[in-house]
Amino acid sequence: MFNIKIPDIEFWKGLVPCQIGCPVHTDAGRYVQLIADGKFEEAFLAARSPNPLASVCGRVCAAPCEDFCRRGKIDLPVTIRALKRYVTEKFGVESLVPDTLDELLNGNKNEVGNKWRWHIPLQLESRKSANRGKKIAVIGAGPAGVSCAHDLAMMGYSATVFEATNSAGGMLKHGIPEYRLSRSLINKEIEKVLSLGVEIKFNTPLNSEFGINELKASGYEAFFLSVGCQKGRDLNIEGSDLDGVIRAIDYLINMNNGYRVNLGRKVLIIGGGFVAFDAARTAIRALENEQSESIHSALDAARTAIRGGAVEVHIASLESFEEMPVLRTAQGFEEFEEAKKEGIIFHPQRGPKKFFGKEGKLKGIELIGVKRTYDDQGKFSPVFDESINEVFEFDSVILAIGQMADLSFINSDDGIKFTAANTILVDSETLATSARGIFAGGDVAFGPRNIIDAVANGKRAALSIDDYLRNLTPQRYFKLDIEKISTRNYKRPEDFEQFSRESAPTIELNRRTGISEVELGFNNEQANMQAERCLACHIQTIYDAEKCVMCNRCVDICPEYCLQLIPLEKLNLEEEQKEKLIKHYNLDLLQPISAMIKDDETCIRCGLCALRCPTDAMTMEVFYYEEHELF
Repeated sequence: MFNIKIPDIEFWKGLVPCQIGCPVHTDAGRYVQLIADGKFEEAFLAARSPNPLASVCGRVCAAPCEDFCRRGKIDLPVTIRALKRYVTEKFGVESLVPDTLDELLNGNKNEVGNKWRWHIPLQLESRKSANRGKKIAVIGAGPAGVSCAHDLAMMGYSATVFEATNSAGGMLKHGIPEYRLSRSLINKEIEKVLSLGVEIKFNTPLNSEFGINELKASGYEAFFLSVGCQKGRDLNIEGSDLDGVIRAIDYLINMNNGYRVNLGRKVLIIGGGFVAFDAARTAIRALENEQSESIHSALDAARTAIRGGAVEVHIASLESFEEMPVLRTAQGFEEFEEAKKEGIIFHPQRGPKKFFGKEGKLKGIELIGVKRTYDDQGKFSPVFDESINEVFEFDSVILAIGQMADLSFINSDDGIKFTAANTILVDSETLATSARGIFAGGDVAFGPRNIIDAVANGKRAALSIDDYLRNLTPQRYFKLDIEKISTRNYKRPEDFEQFSRESAPTIELNRRTGISEVELGFNNEQANMQAERCLACHIQTIYDAEKCVMCNRCVDICPEYCLQLIPLEKLNLEEEQKEKLIKHYNLDLLQPISAMIKDDETCIRCGLCALRCPTDAMTMEVFYYEEHELF
C-alpha cells in the first residue's frame, strides 16, 4: 500500500468511474461485484457505508454513477440504482436482517469496501468523541439535513433538527409521489437516524421572530441551513394569474399530503425535468380516481377514457427530445418510456406565449415553436419561432419550470450573503456561508439538485462543522492498495460482455392507480445477471515491458481490440518523455523498439490477454483506495 497526494488525484480518478461519479463516492462497482458473487451482506455494507439514505436512493436516485459507468461506453450502463434497491431490500431498513445495519452503525463492521472520510464506521473513528457537549442546529429535515444530523450523531454531537412541517423527509415526502417512493420506507430511514440520538422538532419553522439569533441565545454553536427549494417559479406572461394555472411544487405537495386538487379532464404540464414528469404521472392517477367513487369503476373508466382521448395529460417543453434533461441519462429515458406507456402526450420544442380564459378561469394556452433551447456553449438561451403557433384548450396548466428557496427567515444581522439567483452563498468546498459557524447546503445553496447531491452536502457539512468546532484544518491523502490476482484462477461469467441491460421491472398498466408503487425490485436471477454485466473497473491489466517478448498474442486474443503493439516513433511523445523511456529501459535505438498501448475505456477485464501471455508480462491486479486525514 502506498500514499497518493491530492495533486496526483488524476492518477486514480479513472480507476473506478462510477465511484467518482457518485457525489458521496459510494463504491458502486464493489457492491455490484459482491452481488454477482452472492455476498449480499458485504454488498449492503458497501452501499450503506457512505449513504444514510441508501434504501431511498435505491428507488429514486438520479444515478449519476450510471452516467460514469464504463459499460455505457460499450452498450448501456449497469443498472446500478436497481441493484442498490435489490441489496437494501435484503439487508436494509425494510429487510428482516436489521442487525447488519446496527452492527455497522456501532462500528462492528469495518470491512465495507473502499472508504472516504465520511464512510462509516472506519473513517469517522478518528473524529468520534462521545458527547462533545456542543449543540448544533440543523434547519430542515430533508435529505441534506437528515444526512448532516446522522453524521454529526455518529461523531458524538448533539444535533437538533428544526423542521417546519409535521414530518421529516423534506421533498422526499412532500414532492416525490408515493408511487415512486413509499412513505413507510422514508419513515424507517428517519427512524434509524433518530435511533442515533438525533432530535427533530416538528412544526418549528424559523422566521423573522424565531431565527438564528434566538437559537444562538439558546446555546447552539453551529448551524446547517438545508431548508430546500419549496417555492415554484411563475411565468411572467399574459394570463398566468388565471384560476387553473398551478405551480408543480404546490400541486405535488398538496397531492402528497392527501389534499385533492381538481384539475379537470385535460391537463398540460410545462417543463422537461423530473418534476414535470412527477407532476404529469401524478395527474394521470388523479384524473383516474376522479372518474368514480369505486376503485374498480375508476380503473375501468380511466382506461376507457385514456384510450378514447377523453382524459388527457400533456407535457410541453422548450427542449427537443434530444435536449430534454430527463432523457440525458439511462434512468431518465426509462422514466420517459414509463410516462409514454401511461398515456402522456408530448409537445417538444414548444414554449408558452399566453394563457387565455373566461371569467378568471383558464380555458387554454397558446404555444409557439422553439428553434433551440441552448446556445453553442450549452447555456440556457432559448430562441423562439413565432411562425409556429398552436392553440390548445386545457382545464389546468401545471408549471414545472423551476423552484426557489424561501429565505425570509434570514435577518439582515445574521450576516449571510446571497447569490444573484437568491440562493445562499457558500464556499463550494466547506459549505461555509459568509457568517461564522453557519453552513448551508442542498437546494438552498445550489438550487434544485439530485437527492444524492443533497446527501453529499449534508455529510460534507458535518465534517466542516466538526472542523469548525474543534478548530481543525485536516490534510487529505489517499492510500492505494494493490492486490495481484492469480491469472490462472481469474474468471469472468461466460458471455458477460453480451448480457443486455435490463430495467427494473414495473407493475402492469392496469394496476397503476393511486399510490401503487410502479417500479419493482429485481428477483435473484435478474439481479445476478445485471450485476455480472459490471466490467470490474477495480481490476487493471498491468503490462511488464521487461518480460514482454513481443509475441503479439495478447493483441490477437483481445475481443475488444483495445491492445496494440506499435513502433515507438509512432507515439506522440515529448522529447523529454521519450528520453526518460530510453534511459529507463536502456533501449538500443539501432534496434526496432515497440510500445504497448491500450484503450482502457473499452477493456472489459476478460483476462484473456494475461491468460494468453507466455511470460506473465500481462497480469491482473486489483486497485483499492481510501481517503484519510491528518490533523
